[in-house]
Amino acid sequence: MSGDGFDAGKLDDAIHGRLRLGIMAYLSQANPATFNELKETTGATGGNLSTHLRKLEDVGYITQTKSFEGRKPLTTITLTDEGRAAFEDYLAALKPLLGDLG
Repeated sequence: MSGDGFDAGKLDDAIHGRLRLGIMAYLSQANPATFNELKETTGATGGNLSTHLRKLEDVGYITQTKSFEGRKPLTTITLTDEGRAAFEDYLAALKPLLGDLG
């Protein structure tokens, strides 16, 4: 494994963190997802997930749509085009560390 060409400064701080990275990775495949789906998938508490979703929303990487399903609140999270591009850039920044694996 070689770190040649790797620049840690290219890692997006808004994405780089276990939970936010998990959210972005999941949404890159299952876009959109419900709050409960993300909570179950990531194993996060509701409050912790809300905090990290807010951070991703503040930088424009996701949108949250609140509605009702029957009488139950339903929050749907969608990866924005900007978020998808940022996630792809994040993965590209990691590629030099992956060597032949990437």
